[in-house]
Amino acid sequence: MEDFRQAYLRLCKEGGVEPQESVVAQLQENRATQSSRLDLSGHSLSVDTCSVLATAFQNDTGFTEVVLSDCMLSEEGAKVLLTGLFGNTTVKVLDLKGNNLRSTGAEVLGKLLARNKTLHRLVLEWNALGVWDEAFSLFCDGLASNSVLTQLDLRNNQINHNGASELALALKRNTTVQVLDLRWNNIGLLGGRTLLEALQKNHSIVQLEMAGNNIPSDTLRALEQITGHNSDRQSTLRESRSRTQVLSKEIQTLKEEKSRQFLSLMSTIDRQREEMGRSNGLQMTEAALALSEQKNHNMAELLTRVKAEKEEQRERQSRERKKEQEDSAHREGKLLREIQNLTETNAQLVNKVEEKERRCKSQQQQIFELKQELTNSTAELKLQLTQAEDRLEIEKRRSKQALQDMDSLRQKEVEHVNRHLEESERALQERVFKLEGQRIQLEEELSKAKAACVTERAQAEEELGRVRAQVRLEEQEHVSCLEDKLRSVRSDLQEVQLHCSQQKQTISELQAKNSQQGSEISALRRRTEELQQELSSKDQEKVAEVSRVKVELQEQIGHLQAERTAQGGLKEKICALEREIKVLSGNHREVLLDKESEMASMLEKLRLKEAEIQRMREDEANRASYLQSAILTYVQGSPLGHYRSPKK
Repeated sequence: MEDFRQAYLRLCKEGGVEPQESVVAQLQENRATQSSRLDLSGHSLSVDTCSVLATAFQNDTGFTEVVLSDCMLSEEGAKVLLTGLFGNTTVKVLDLKGNNLRSTGAEVLGKLLARNKTLHRLVLEWNALGVWDEAFSLFCDGLASNSVLTQLDLRNNQINHNGASELALALKRNTTVQVLDLRWNNIGLLGGRTLLEALQKNHSIVQLEMAGNNIPSDTLRALEQITGHNSDRQSTLRESRSRTQVLSKEIQTLKEEKSRQFLSLMSTIDRQREEMGRSNGLQMTEAALALSEQKNHNMAELLTRVKAEKEEQRERQSRERKKEQEDSAHREGKLLREIQNLTETNAQLVNKVEEKERRCKSQQQQIFELKQELTNSTAELKLQLTQAEDRLEIEKRRSKQALQDMDSLRQKEVEHVNRHLEESERALQERVFKLEGQRIQLEEELSKAKAACVTERAQAEEELGRVRAQVRLEEQEHVSCLEDKLRSVRSDLQEVQLHCSQQKQTISELQAKNSQQGSEISALRRRTEELQQELSSKDQEKVAEVSRVKVELQEQIGHLQAERTAQGGLKEKICALEREIKVLSGNHREVLLDKESEMASMLEKLRLKEAEIQRMREDEANRASYLQSAILTYVQGSPLGHYRSPKK
C-alpha cells in the first residue's frame, strides 16, 4: 500500500499534476488498514488524475479490488484509466458503477477484457454502454475472447434487442462467465429469444438475472430452466473432477511406490553383483538368482494386487453408475406418473366444463321461456286495457247522445235545467279530457319503459351469448358454488313465476272492475231516464264517479310501477350472475394455462435429464477407457517392463 501511495505522489510530481487530496487521504487510509481494496467511490477524478492512476496500475499494486463507482469519469479519463489496467496482474475485481460510460468506454472495456488475464468480476451498473450498437459490439467481441471473467454486472445500461443479439453471440464463444446480471434494460421479446438460443449452446452460466426487460414469462421460465440445468451440470463436472483428482493421486501414489520398489530391487541386484564379483562362487550366484527370482515374483504379485484394486475400483464405479441410472429411471417414472395424473385431471375438468355448459344451456332456455311468458302477459294486459278504454269511450258517447236527445225533446220545458246541465257537462268533459291526457301521458311513459326494457333484455341476451363461449373454462373448485347460485336463480325464477301469476290475478281483478264499470254505466242510463227527479243529486254522483276513476287509474299506475321495480331487481340479479361467470371463467382459464405450462416444463426437464444421463454415460465410458489405456500404457512402458524384456 505504501509503495502505491509513494508511486502516486512521485508520478504526480514528475507529471506536474496536483495530487487530489481525497485520493491521497483514501490511499493513506488504505495504508493504515493494510487493506487490499482501493475504494475511490464518490471522488470526482480528473483526466490528469486518471492518467497518473493508469501509470501506477501498470505495475503490481497489491490491490485485488478497485472500486471507482460514481467518480464522474469523462470519456477521455475512462479511456486512459482503463488502458492502464491492460497489463495489470493483481486486480481481480473492478467496480465502475454510475460513471455514464458510453461509446469510448465500451470500446476500451472490450480491449480490457481481451487483454487482461486476471480480472474475475466486472461491475458496470448504471452506465450507457448499450446506447451505441457499434461500440457495444466491440465490447461483446472483447467478452467473447476473454477466458478469466466469471461475473459481469450490466444492470441499467440501456441495452436493446440489437445489443442483446451481440451479447448472445459473445456468450456462444465465452466459456467462463458464470454470473450475468442484465436487469432493468430494454431487451424485449427478440432479445430474450436470442439470449435463449445462445444459452442452449453456453453451458457455463449458472445465474442469469433478467427482471425489468419486457420479456414474456414463458421465455423467462425457459432461461431459468437452462441456467438450472447448467448449474446441475457444473456440480456434476465438479464431482467428476474431484473423482478424477482422487484417481490421479492414487495412480501417482502407485507409480511412486513401484518406482521405490524398482530402485530397491536394482540396489539389491547391484549389491548381489558386487558380492558375486568378490566371491566368484557358484552358490552365491545361484542364491542371487534365486533371490532375484523371488523379488521378481514379489513384484508380479504386487502388480496383480494393483490390477485387482483397479478392477475393484472399476466395479465400484460401475455399481455407482448403475445406481445413478436406477435413480434416473425412478425419477423418470415418477415424472411420467405425474404427467398421467395431470392428463386425467385435465380430462375430468373438460367433462365438468361440458356438464356445466349443458346446465347453462338449460338455464338459458328456462330464462328465455320466462321472458316469453312475461312478454305475452304484458301484451295481453295492454290489449285488455285498450279494450276497456274503448268500451268506456263508447259508453261515454252513448250517454252523451242520450243526454242530447233528452235535451232536444224537453228543451222548452226545462231550459233552465238544461243550461245548468250543459255547464255541468262542460265541466265534467274538461275533467275527463284532463284525465284522458294524463292517461295518454302515462301510457307513453309505460311504452317507453317497455321499449327500454326490451332493449336491455336484448343486450343481456347478447351478453349471455358471449358469456356462454367462456363458461367452458370454469374452474373445478368453484363448481359447487356455481350450483348453489344456480339453485338461487331457480328460486328467483319461481319468484318471477309467482309474480306472473299475481299479474294474471291483477288482470282478472281489472276485468272484474271493467264489468263493474259496465254495470255502473247501465245504472247511469237508468239514472238519465229519471233525470227530472234526480237533477239535484246528479252532480254529486258524477263527482263521485270521477274520483273513483282517478283512484282506479292510480292503482293501475302503482301496479305498473311495482312491476317495473321487480323487472329492475331481475336485471340486477342477471348482471351479478354474469359478473360471477366472467370471474369464474377467467380463473379457470388461468389455472388451465398454468397446468399446460407446468406440463411443458416437466416434459422439457425430462428431456434435459435424459440427455444429461446419456452424456454422463458417454463421459464415464470415455473416462474408463482412457484410464484403462493409461494404465496399460504405463504398465507396458514402466522400467520393470524394460528390465524384464532382456531376460525374456
